[in-house]
Amino acid sequence: MTPFDVVVEPARRDLLDALVGGPKAVGELAAAAGLSQPNTSRHLRILREAGFVDREPVGRRRLYHLRPQRLAELDAWLTPYRELWRSSLDALERRLDERT
Repeated sequence: MTPFDVVVEPARRDLLDALVGGPKAVGELAAAAGLSQPNTSRHLRILREAGFVDREPVGRRRLYHLRPQRLAELDAWLTPYRELWRSSLDALERRLDERT
């Protein structure tokens, strides 16, 4: 499964967003994403198998945390597009400066 296949699902993006603030248990992630606990666990399994998250046993709980290395693949793909956006915004800024 490619990184894009994983993050195309909005629920998985919500879970990744919830983990930006640090490790969380399944119940916390379910509440943050507005999902049932079984559905949250299913999406977390996909994220874990794809290398986006790790889980760490802490007592009886399992804490999930981000693995940013896999997100770096998405960032690398976006890099040339980011440059296009930046140059377009720079051109807009120059145009607006000319009007003032």
